[in-house]
Amino acid sequence: MTEVTENRTATDVLTIAGLSKSFGGRLVLDDVSLSVHRSTITAIIGQSGGGKTTLLRCLNLLERPDRGLIAVDGEPIFDHRVVCRDLPKLRRSVGMVFQRFNLFPHLTAVENVMLAPLDAGVPEQEAVERAVNLLRRVRLTHRATAYPEQMSGGEQQRVAIARALALRPSVLLFDEPTSSLDPESTGEVLRVMRELAADGMTMVLVTHELSFAGDVADRVVFVDGGRIVEEGEPGQVLGNPREPRTREFLTHFSQSHQSQSHQSKD
Repeated sequence: MTEVTENRTATDVLTIAGLSKSFGGRLVLDDVSLSVHRSTITAIIGQSGGGKTTLLRCLNLLERPDRGLIAVDGEPIFDHRVVCRDLPKLRRSVGMVFQRFNLFPHLTAVENVMLAPLDAGVPEQEAVERAVNLLRRVRLTHRATAYPEQMSGGEQQRVAIARALALRPSVLLFDEPTSSLDPESTGEVLRVMRELAADGMTMVLVTHELSFAGDVADRVVFVDGGRIVEEGEPGQVLGNPREPRTREFLTHFSQSHQSQSHQSKD
């Protein structure tokens, strides 16, 4: 793992080097390297099929990379030369918030948040206290005994965030966290994410919503054709991109949204 640790700085929480992944002979990730700094939000953008979601899913081995190295806080969690033998430890280091919430419908909010700590061996009383504190953190203590079907999409997503935090991960991953939410619910999730960043949580999110990426992220990464084309501060990547492919993508995105806006008015 010298390649990862030598390139890592003291502010890096997540370090990726030479990550590649193929499906059925099609190269989806091609030698991706990226460093994510502590207490920041990194937004990964790009067209559908460009590799951004595969990259996110590789970071907690929901998809196993073919090659490459991943380290969290300088500790290797994946090396293609070594089989990962402790997936539970990995999942404690890298939490995941899914696009469709993935809450258990037969469990209340507090029970959904308790589940992972209980499975990890945390005593029940401690698991309850941890779950209640996390629901308070995402402003949902009043919904602790509600079932998913009784909650709005924004409330369910905030429960999902609390659940992902329950094992106290070093990095939190978000897959399209606002794609199915209305503007008000999106604002609620955005506020929680900003508060988490202020408290020191490191986050990586995949999103198609460029305005959301510009609002929430400290760094934007544009992925296309399985490679990182450009990365930098949101104002630079989204407002004044250096790479022609980034400019092409943003122009197409803008035209597509203008067309959708006109159609909705008609």
